Amino acid sequence: MYRTSWPARVRLARDGATSNLGRCDALALLGIAPIYRPYLSLPRRPRILTVSSSLHPLSLRRKMERSRRQKQRKVLLMGRSGAGKSSMRSIIFSNYVAKDVRRLGATVDVEHSNIRFMGNLMLNLWDCGGQDSFVESYLTNQRSHVFSSVAVLIFVFDISSKEANADLLGFSSTIRALQEFSPNSKIFVLIHKMDLVPTDQRSRILSQRTADVRATCIDEGFHDQQVEFWATSIWDQSLYRAWTQVIYFLVPNATVIENMLRKLAELLDARELILYERTTCLVVTHITRGVETRNPYADRFERISSILKTHKHSMAKHTGTNASEVSFAEMQIKTGDFMFFITRLTENTNIAVVMPGDEAAFNAARINVQLARREFEHLDIAEKKGGKETQ
Repeated sequence: MYRTSWPARVRLARDGATSNLGRCDALALLGIAPIYRPYLSLPRRPRILTVSSSLHPLSLRRKMERSRRQKQRKVLLMGRSGAGKSSMRSIIFSNYVAKDVRRLGATVDVEHSNIRFMGNLMLNLWDCGGQDSFVESYLTNQRSHVFSSVAVLIFVFDISSKEANADLLGFSSTIRALQEFSPNSKIFVLIHKMDLVPTDQRSRILSQRTADVRATCIDEGFHDQQVEFWATSIWDQSLYRAWTQVIYFLVPNATVIENMLRKLAELLDARELILYERTTCLVVTHITRGVETRNPYADRFERISSILKTHKHSMAKHTGTNASEVSFAEMQIKTGDFMFFITRLTENTNIAVVMPGDEAAFNAARINVQLARREFEHLDIAEKKGGKETQ
């Protein structure tokens, strides 16, 4: 399947380093199916965006103007003590790696984090300690303060817990309070630490736990469309996949972004476009076209998220800087079947572009992405006054 003499060239413009990967390694790295042979006919002539080109009509511009007002979203992160809440928060938002989270202590009461995400979106994240005394306080004297104006509840279950019934009772009390003060909230249930479950038992145990939690949600007045379930572990890309769904729900102009990306993909004749938030490396959204829709690697976007995070840590280590402050200018991978690059799109986003194996189309795509940056300025819509951002 992989017989070829083509090398995959990875260029890291951040430090000027160049390394070679075998084609098989490059394909596995990005989760791009090597068996695809798209564009058997000659590719169409590459097009370059003109100055007058626009990726979004006036109606979309107006929608984006309206989305500027939707900036702060309250997110509750809850679950019993030791479930792994602070660990996943630190990995996603504080650039920890999985092996380093063991040194984190238990959360005391509520830790508030205001996280700017894509400029227009401010996540007001409440990491709520799971000790019984704190939970009792949330449900009694702090009840209205904690559960009012909630956009999303992320509730974390430890799949290895020996007190599953107590966990479920705690969840029931939590969503009862949520129903009282924020009945339209979205609930993401993360069944966490799945790496501790034997592989041959994961499906059965996950289905059983999901059914129990779903029944509890229905009893408390939350319908199926309000609740999503995700199996997660800090040791693989499942954590990124779950949090990607959370972010997609919270981004106020997600459909507008998708419409713009879809038009850009058509202009580039790209197989796939993936938009990443630069700091967290989480997927905001993606556009997949043609035969790439049959790509069997469903987790390829989260694989790239994990790779980008690892690369940021590597650069931080070698430059002596903080991982959250490090970013690369561009990465390229070229093989006989496909060409890939990831580069900055806006101040807060990177875009990954998968192209057919045609050098002219690849180079035209890189130019077009640079020209399209001005069209995507509205993605970062934080208001600025006097050179400083206002919240």
